[in-house]
Amino acid sequence: MRSLIAGLLVAVLIAGLTGCGTTTRERATSGAGVGAAVGAGASAITGGSIVRGAVIGAGVGAATGALTDEDDINLERD
Repeated sequence: MRSLIAGLLVAVLIAGLTGCGTTTRERATSGAGVGAAVGAGASAITGGSIVRGAVIGAGVGAATGALTDEDDINLERD
């Protein structure tokens, strides 16, 4: 149950934070960085492999950033 909650938290944070950047490349890069940090943190909390969590988080973050555009997720919108 604890890993499910951590996984959902990671997914929500990655989706919310991939809004940084205007081009696809910027969004994928920022998503990968944020995803790696969140994935490593979630793995550390749940007792999993930190490296594996960082790699999975980076992949999910990069994919989310690359597959969204500025109109989908934009944290700078008023």
